[in-house]
Amino acid sequence: MLHLTDIQLQDNKTFLAMLNHVLNVDGFYFSTTYDLTHTLQRLSNTSPEFQEMSLLERADQRFVWNVITMHSCSINGKYFDWILISRRSCFRAGVRYYVRGIDSEGHAANFVETEQIVHYNGSKASFVQTRGSIPVFWSQRPNLKYKPLPQISKVANHMDGFQRHFDSQVIIYGKQVIINLINQKGSEKPLEQTFATMVSSLGSGMMRYIAFDFHKECKNMRWDRLSILLDQVAEMQDELSYFLVDSAGQVVANQEGVFRSNCMDCLDRTNVIQSLLARRSLQAQLQRLGVLHVGQKLEEQDEFEKIYKNAWADNANACAKQYAGTGALKTDFTRTGKRTHLGLIMDGWNSMIRYYKNNFSDGFRQDSIDLFLGNYSVDELESHSPLSVPRDWKFLALPIIMVVAFSMCIICLLMAGDTWTETLAYVLFWGVASIGTFFIILYNGKDFVDAPRLVQKEKID
Repeated sequence: MLHLTDIQLQDNKTFLAMLNHVLNVDGFYFSTTYDLTHTLQRLSNTSPEFQEMSLLERADQRFVWNVITMHSCSINGKYFDWILISRRSCFRAGVRYYVRGIDSEGHAANFVETEQIVHYNGSKASFVQTRGSIPVFWSQRPNLKYKPLPQISKVANHMDGFQRHFDSQVIIYGKQVIINLINQKGSEKPLEQTFATMVSSLGSGMMRYIAFDFHKECKNMRWDRLSILLDQVAEMQDELSYFLVDSAGQVVANQEGVFRSNCMDCLDRTNVIQSLLARRSLQAQLQRLGVLHVGQKLEEQDEFEKIYKNAWADNANACAKQYAGTGALKTDFTRTGKRTHLGLIMDGWNSMIRYYKNNFSDGFRQDSIDLFLGNYSVDELESHSPLSVPRDWKFLALPIIMVVAFSMCIICLLMAGDTWTETLAYVLFWGVASIGTFFIILYNGKDFVDAPRLVQKEKID
């Protein structure tokens, strides 16, 4: 440390803070006896050579973070283990407004593989789903607005990246039933149309596309209408099936494909739908294993339902904290099966926190992830530190002017002048100055957000 300059010493403290930030976010679980990075079905199709490899050597290189829930459950006096594992990809990893869409290799932002596992009397069953950002080249950079306008690249080769993405998905998972939950009007509409066009143009028999406008269908808290989507995909889900191996180690059934769900962030709406699809699969598995009697419904098993709903809500929160900076929205429905006014209030609170973090701290969070994953390597010989890039004069000057002008406006209101016309003139002057400065800041919003400094994020034209 003695050979470092003062600037390098300061940078070193920042780099250590970044690494600590990543490591302090939940999602690093490991096992010395079980390969957490692979699904049961992938593990069943491995070679003897694979089995002899160490867990580190044979780990799926896509995943670094994971979320795990394990419960010992009982229905009808029959005990079984119920496990939920979400594996988050380290490719195109980052925070919501700086990492969207796909990269040139076809890796989608916020890609997560979620596996639901049941162990009963030596038999094992699993159901796998995936989520990932809309797989075209698009961005949604923070600019101080509550909801920045999504931008779809006009120059990128969307089909090339799109095909790379789904070629790999088909190889790994089989058939793809794509559930797109974004709005089909407003700023999200072009993304839905582009996604649908890509699927149609690719013309693959391994892909099915379902567009379900979540917010439109469930407006006025009519979340019971999610049954429309479940009914629409029920036959497809039966065709995809699930993985099942009996107590003798014989594979009884294979999962032929996955549901690939997404909304804008692949967090809140996506998790709700995934939890409903997983419950339907679990219903079939437990009936086949003999845990549920004929005609029994999981929804009627109050003790297990509480465990199930809370686990999926916790899964939503864990995934959301890594990508958006807060717990998930809409978890009141996941936990209770009902949309509540208290849930709406909590969603509003989380949305406010997301707004602040996405605009004023996500640059640091993105840099932390890039440093942790090795996307940026610290160079001791680097003459100019990317962390010491000076801010534009507007960054400090305009907010100070706005605060001073607003303060003067309040002071003039509280300390009236000799005449009301004099007071009005002062209030108008300082009021116009504060409002005018506010709009100048808003117009130049990209200059005031906390942007990543270590790795230059690609621009979308």
